[in-house]
Amino acid sequence: MARIEAAPADRERHAARSFAPRRVYALMLRHWFLMRGSIPRLLELAYWPIMQMVTWGFITQFLATESSLIAQAAGIFIAAVLLWDVMFRGNLGLCLSFMEEMWARNLGHLFVSPLRPLELVAALMAMSVIRTLIGILPATLLAYLFYAYNIYEMGLPLLAFFINMLAMGWVIGLLVSALVLRLGLGAESLPWILIFAFWPISGIYYPMDVLPGWLQVVGYSFPPAHVFEGMRQVLFEGTLHWGHLAAAVALNGLYLGLATLFFLHVFRVARVRGLLLSIGE
Repeated sequence: MARIEAAPADRERHAARSFAPRRVYALMLRHWFLMRGSIPRLLELAYWPIMQMVTWGFITQFLATESSLIAQAAGIFIAAVLLWDVMFRGNLGLCLSFMEEMWARNLGHLFVSPLRPLELVAALMAMSVIRTLIGILPATLLAYLFYAYNIYEMGLPLLAFFINMLAMGWVIGLLVSALVLRLGLGAESLPWILIFAFWPISGIYYPMDVLPGWLQVVGYSFPPAHVFEGMRQVLFEGTLHWGHLAAAVALNGLYLGLATLFFLHVFRVARVRGLLLSIGE
């Protein structure tokens, strides 16, 4: 009789130790529902392969026809990647400072105080500058030590490029922060996704005339394309293209103003709806 009663318990222990495909399926189903309910997660799956293919395709096309031009300006790719990283770090510096408050569920506590939303924006931008400098300065030093390339030889144009790339990073950071505030932390991958939409159309590693005509129009409607075209002229010819600089400044002023207004609007709606106290996936 004792053996008969022990048999079901033995079977349960054996089932717990054995590999159960239904448990695998249950966990897969859980993650499938999570992914299916988040558009940013779905887009991210196809996003990176597409960006890599498009960008390196244009680089290959450029090098196949203009490889001799590259030899005229040592360090052009190093300068390009450092300037791109200013925009990337500027975006992340703002977004991560904002999302750290969301992860800590601290936004509601902050706005019990007299803090104003515009003051929050100013603080996020200031932290973005600090984070960007901490990230970029060591890289410029290593570029000199490893490759004998001194990006600071560009002089004052470098400062103009830095400010414009940082401002564009703020534009993207404010837009992303507003979307994360509105959509919840399920969209927290957006800081890494949205900025790379500008990668193929900014002419980072190749001149803009490599792109199809219609894509050049799209690229020139954003500041990075003007910054990188201006950077190449400084490196190749030693002169600053004032037209590109003026276009970058004007576009940054427009987009930064619109992005700030959008962030403040979303923040006001979130505060009215109580979203500051109920942040989640």
